[in-house]
Amino acid sequence: MSEISTKPYLLRALYEWCTDNGYTPHIAVRVDNQTRVPRQFVRDNEIVLNISFEATSQLQMGNEWVEFSARFSGKSHKIEVPVANVLAIYARENGQGMAFPVESAGGEATDSGADAEDAEAVEPPVKVAGSGPRAVESEPAPRAKADEADTDDTPRPDDDGSKGGGRGHLKVVK
Repeated sequence: MSEISTKPYLLRALYEWCTDNGYTPHIAVRVDNQTRVPRQFVRDNEIVLNISFEATSQLQMGNEWVEFSARFSGKSHKIEVPVANVLAIYARENGQGMAFPVESAGGEATDSGADAEDAEAVEPPVKVAGSGPRAVESEPAPRAKADEADTDDTPRPDDDGSKGGGRGHLKVVK
C-alpha cells in the first residue's frame, strides 16, 4: 500500500487554523483539464478560491479532491480541485499559510480574459515557486471599504495632529 501524501492533512489543518482565528482561508490552484472551476475566472492557468464557510456550500477536503459549491457572479458552480493541483493555502487577512509544489498531470486550461471582479469566491492568484512545502506570507488582498483606517501616517483633513482626536491611522511596517 502506497503512503498517503501529507498535503491533504496540511490543507485541512491550515483551513482549521484560519477558521479558528477568524481568518478567511483561500487556496491558489493550478487549473488543468482535471480541475472543475468557472474558466472565465482563470488567469495564467491559476485561480484563487475563497474556501471559507460563508463562501462555500458542502465543502469536502478529502485526500484526493477539494470539492464544494460556490457562487460566481450570482450563479452557483460545483468546484472540484485535485489536491495535487493546490499551489497554496493562506489567510486573506495576513497572508500566512503554506505553499506546495505542483506538477500538472492534465492538460493546461485556457485563460478566458474575462473580468473576475464580480466573483465572490475568487481572489488574485498567488505566485508560488519552490520544491517543497513552505510557509508563505503574501500580501493580503486589498479591501474596497472606504471607511477602514488608512495605512499610512500622512495627515488627513479630519486629523488635527493632536493625540486622541480625529480618525486613527495605521502605519504599515514590513
